[in-house]
Amino acid sequence: MNKILVLIFLAAYATLWFAMLRYDIMMYQQNSYRFSRYRRWLFKSYKPQWAATIAALAIACWILTDNVTGLAIIFMLYLAWQELKVKYKKPLKYTMRVIRLFITAGILTVAAIVLSVLYIPHFMPAVVLGLLAMPVLMLGADLINKPIEKYIVHRYYREAQQMLASMPHLTVIGVTGSFGKTSTKNYLYRILSQKYNVLMTPGNYNTTLGVVRTVREQLKPYHDIFIVEMGAKQPGDIREICDLVHPSIGIVTAVGEMHLETFHTVENIRRTKFELLDSLPEDGMGVVNIDSEPIAASDILHDSRITTYAVHNSAADYRATDINYTSKFTDFSVVTRQGARTGYATQLAGRGNILNLLAAIAVADRLGVEETLQKRAIRRLEQIEHRLSINRASGGITVIDDAYNSNPAGARMALEVLRDFALDIGGRRIVVTPGFVELGERQAELNRQFGRDMAKACDVAVVVNLTNRDAITEGLTEAGFPAERIHRMASFAEASEFLQRVLTPGDVILYENDLPDSFK
Repeated sequence: MNKILVLIFLAAYATLWFAMLRYDIMMYQQNSYRFSRYRRWLFKSYKPQWAATIAALAIACWILTDNVTGLAIIFMLYLAWQELKVKYKKPLKYTMRVIRLFITAGILTVAAIVLSVLYIPHFMPAVVLGLLAMPVLMLGADLINKPIEKYIVHRYYREAQQMLASMPHLTVIGVTGSFGKTSTKNYLYRILSQKYNVLMTPGNYNTTLGVVRTVREQLKPYHDIFIVEMGAKQPGDIREICDLVHPSIGIVTAVGEMHLETFHTVENIRRTKFELLDSLPEDGMGVVNIDSEPIAASDILHDSRITTYAVHNSAADYRATDINYTSKFTDFSVVTRQGARTGYATQLAGRGNILNLLAAIAVADRLGVEETLQKRAIRRLEQIEHRLSINRASGGITVIDDAYNSNPAGARMALEVLRDFALDIGGRRIVVTPGFVELGERQAELNRQFGRDMAKACDVAVVVNLTNRDAITEGLTEAGFPAERIHRMASFAEASEFLQRVLTPGDVILYENDLPDSFK
């Protein structure tokens, strides 16, 4: 093999190596860098076309040796091009941890190639076949890097601890729940900012490392309040965040059936969410939603620190009444132990958003934000993207976007909004959804129930992806939904093309959930 051909081969190999490694690291990142979750994804979803093509290429190399070099280059460039052109919903974030993974994996790859050249007579098939071990290579690089990552995390954690300790007058508010926590955090931030200097964890920075990064990069001595969103994938996750920030106020927005693959039972979810309430000081304040049945049935309500809120449960300390949806605003009143308050109005829609506002109002009262300031902030609140946001698209089409990480309880609320939405003449109610994931043994039944609920709220059902297609379709059929109005699509791209052909003015579309790239 001449030198020019060797260089071309190496360039093609390096391009494919990068494309495949990028994909594996991206999936590892989407699985929260947890080996058990990544392993489940790997055995279920790894790209079969890579395995088949590379294995065939390696066999050809073995038989034909150097005579197949040109073919190998063409195949490698083709596979790399196919992968690099893909636009993922949640692309890889090139954090320092990811960059270190690439560097370590690169060193391991070069070492393996050198050893192959030195000790394997026909090394080219082995080098090509080695691409199939990319997940093992990535996990090996991660294992080698673990001491470095552990040291860096510990150093950053200690720095965040010291910064928080230097601000004894800072009020820390924790927000957690199976759903509604991001919206509640944002609404609370807007209301409290009417009176205080407030910092909140941005976006979905709801892990310990996300909170640490927010403290180190954004927390300043002039901040009065720090609102911390707290997510959990397993028991102990919220306690770990609380041990860092020491909240004095905690909000639990809901307890529901999410991440059952790791939690297994709703009771385990409840205990984990209540780690926030357990961490509160004696003079702290817990704010909980008792429209959520697992919360309403718990013993936590006997705690004198707890303030409750609800739309339906009349026993709540804060309850929304007289809810009226108009074309521009949702009007409502708030009933407390001290009496009724009228004149609240918001651009937000849906019972879920009203519940989130109630939690924010309860905390605002505790921190002395006047009612007039609360109402002004609530009236100005804008819809949060992908969380039951309502938009008018071109051609008289209305889009209800609830695509962010759906769950059974949140989906029922979204279907309520769709069902009650006033249609123009000739308009139809359409649901586009892939259903719910990470629900363990309950996933099929919960998606069947989702199908039954959809049948009561929509005129057209578009079921996307293979993951829950059968379960949702069975639920729709059981509820008597006409088969000709059920449309099965392989992807959201295919569903979008279908909708472009069939939509008519006056239609209302609910996008309920959008599975990440790790689910197909």
